[in-house]
Amino acid sequence: MIEAENIRDWRDHNVVDSEGHKIGTLESVYVDTVSDRPFFVGVLVGLPTRRRITFAPLEKAVVSPSYVKLAWPKQLVKEAPAISPDGELLAEQEQGIFDHYGLEFGVGHSRRLARR
Repeated sequence: MIEAENIRDWRDHNVVDSEGHKIGTLESVYVDTVSDRPFFVGVLVGLPTRRRITFAPLEKAVVSPSYVKLAWPKQLVKEAPAISPDGELLAEQEQGIFDHYGLEFGVGHSRRLARR
């Protein structure tokens, strides 16, 4: 698993999909509040006039000297729930992100993700 201290060093690096196609740039890291381990990244995508931050799981991600490679297809990441670049991920949005990727959110959690 990627350590939070290491993945933060890759902010503003390219994020690519499982086939090596560029998705966007790494904007933020979100840890799982249950395990305190890096779990999702915020990826800055879109044109300069229409940018947004989408979320993608770090499960099976690979960090290289010039990019972070996700195990998810580009289109799936681009279609994920998003926030504006100056926005904040709200608690009520989190389950939708987990659902988008077919991941279990868990019962009894008010927050599963925390930005680090």
